[in-house]
Amino acid sequence: MPKLFWKFFTIIWLTLAATVGVVIITVKLIQAVPFAHELEQDRRTLLVKLTANILIEDGEDAARRFVSRSEKTQPVGLSLSTTSNANTCPQEDAADERSILKDGNCYRIFAATPMSFTFENLAPILPWLTILISSTIAAGALARYLIRPVVHLRNGLSALANGRFDFRIGDKMAGRTDEVTALAHDFDASAARLQELQNAQQQLFHDVSHELRSPLSRLQAAVGVLRQSPAKLDAMLDRMDREVERLDVLVGEILTLARLTATSSMPLKTQSLDVIELLNEILGDAAFEAQARDVSITTSIGGSFPADVEGELIYRALENVVRNAVKYTDVHSHIAVLCEIRDDLLNIRVADQGPGVRRDELERIFQPFSRGNDAVTGDGYGLGLAITRQAIERHGGRVFASLPAASGLTITLEIPRKPTSHSRLGSGSEAIQTAKIG
Repeated sequence: MPKLFWKFFTIIWLTLAATVGVVIITVKLIQAVPFAHELEQDRRTLLVKLTANILIEDGEDAARRFVSRSEKTQPVGLSLSTTSNANTCPQEDAADERSILKDGNCYRIFAATPMSFTFENLAPILPWLTILISSTIAAGALARYLIRPVVHLRNGLSALANGRFDFRIGDKMAGRTDEVTALAHDFDASAARLQELQNAQQQLFHDVSHELRSPLSRLQAAVGVLRQSPAKLDAMLDRMDREVERLDVLVGEILTLARLTATSSMPLKTQSLDVIELLNEILGDAAFEAQARDVSITTSIGGSFPADVEGELIYRALENVVRNAVKYTDVHSHIAVLCEIRDDLLNIRVADQGPGVRRDELERIFQPFSRGNDAVTGDGYGLGLAITRQAIERHGGRVFASLPAASGLTITLEIPRKPTSHSRLGSGSEAIQTAKIG
């Protein structure tokens, strides 16, 4: 059961238990201990009776002397009054008042009750007063316990609304370990993720503008050369065609990455395909391209792995990895491609013999526009592996890089037989659209 429930339950239960305990103790004290006003009442009653007996036996003068001495020593408001109208003498007596008819006169003996406040006066309302005080304390403790983190959460949400994604509240929970603390840490994680996305977006804008500026600058330079030397028309047109082609490839890769990011929460449009057969097709094309650098590559993988995948995404993911290996492996080297089927998971490893990357770059190379420090400037845009990771992770798989014992780089792809992170939208007989990277 949630921790917050048990905290509330404990506070309320302890409050009620303490209240009942205080009430019981108070009642016991009231019943067991004689209070001063009870003794005072008994003394007044006794003095009234003594005065009445003295009046009856010894007469009025003796009674008045007794009243006078009594008031001098321990005053209780004892008084003796006389009226000559015997008919008005009341017949009923009270504890602190008595009327006596003697010698035709009506004598009234009275002990005045002092106007004083004692603890016993609270006895009828003390249990309710105890309940009220304890309930107030418990309500205040609960309100303080809840309001403080709510205020922090409100301040955090206000900061997010104002674009302050660096605001954190987890360290303000003062050692709490309940659901509110978990909510605060979830808030911090969300804020960190938003900050990461904001930084990635800003970096993406910077990288896109930088990558677009280079071919545009070269196009402008070619136009400038044409204006100065019209005789170089053919050479400059060829140069402009290459730059336009580079721009087209770059925009295509950016759009592919943007589409993968935008549709990451949408279901895949899957069809049943043999991934190993698809890989063999890509390896055949790559072997033909690798001949130009005298690079050999594994061209045939045995077995089959039918899976429910979105064909275009898987094709782009596999092709990007294989073509990167062909591009960056050393001349006269070999690219090894290995496949292993484990239950419902296909493990593909592509190992080249190129310069590789530093160990601290193994994760960074999967970020958009990220290339190894040893990569040739202008050789690719650093989007291929980013597209590969997005495509594979959309299917519930994963992609990672490692450094083999010898030189080179190994990229490992794990593709599940059925998507695990997104539900299937349905199957179809769509042809595989192979938009290859230039």
